[in-house]
Amino acid sequence: METRAILRSAKISAQKGRLVADMIRGQPVDKALNILAFTPKKGAAIIKKVLESAIANAEHNDGADVDALKVKSVLVERGTFLRRFQARAKGRGNRVLKHSCNIYVTVGD
Repeated sequence: METRAILRSAKISAQKGRLVADMIRGQPVDKALNILAFTPKKGAAIIKKVLESAIANAEHNDGADVDALKVKSVLVERGTFLRRFQARAKGRGNRVLKHSCNIYVTVGD
């Protein structure tokens, strides 16, 4: 039995999110939450909220035992860009891409 939680358009690049996701993949959920609580990265707080949502989904929707859950998979994929520009000399402009990502967390027995 597997349960998922999805966060779309998180305001962090996929590369930075994957650094945190690799730390918790395959861990029991209590250990994964502990790792995320003490990791000083922006992505840790975002992925922690998604993991807590997946745990709540498993408990409420599927009646799963929270103590037996493990993190089956964590996918961090590239999302859309916010396109902005920065003014430069002589009337020119540079493109600034603000990255986002989609985070998929799956927990199961």
